[in-house]
Amino acid sequence: MTIFGFNTDVKLADVVYHVQSEARQNDLLLQTLVFVKGQCVGKQAFSYAHEISHPGFSTEAMHELLKTQHKAVIDAIQQGQMNSVLGSGADVQDVGGSGLSLQWKALTLVGDASDLPLSFQVLDSGKPASGAEIVVRGVVASDGLELARGVADASGAAALSIALTEDVLNRGAVMVQATRNGKSVTRKLRVKR
Repeated sequence: MTIFGFNTDVKLADVVYHVQSEARQNDLLLQTLVFVKGQCVGKQAFSYAHEISHPGFSTEAMHELLKTQHKAVIDAIQQGQMNSVLGSGADVQDVGGSGLSLQWKALTLVGDASDLPLSFQVLDSGKPASGAEIVVRGVVASDGLELARGVADASGAAALSIALTEDVLNRGAVMVQATRNGKSVTRKLRVKR
């Protein structure tokens, strides 16, 4: 598996920003980090999980998406608008960002639990996405296996649980999609005991 990435130094006034972008293929994320003197000062991540279900999507297409993301961050820094494109990295949107983002809290399994509790937060442009529908499916989209479904409350939070079947554990991941008002965000969530 080839890892694609870009590294660029951008000087603005007396500050040198190191911009590093890479495709985190195991997580289906395109991530850009910005460093100043070795300290990370901003992070941007977009999920391309939804894109892999399209027949024409390829490694080359992923590389082009990453290149576009890297250039957008460089342009923002050069224009003095870095904060407009970077954040903490906790909010991950789909490529092309509609504003809908999905976060989850990792919960610890105790012993040989047969179910995995999941806690999600759905935001729309940084505000709670009340009523967002969340669906957890098998990692291979064509499987169509629905493992759990729920709706976000007024705070954008939703608690679900999935059965830790042999299939789920063998594949090591599930796909989680949140939708609301025609917007969607899809993330790959790693699952292990």
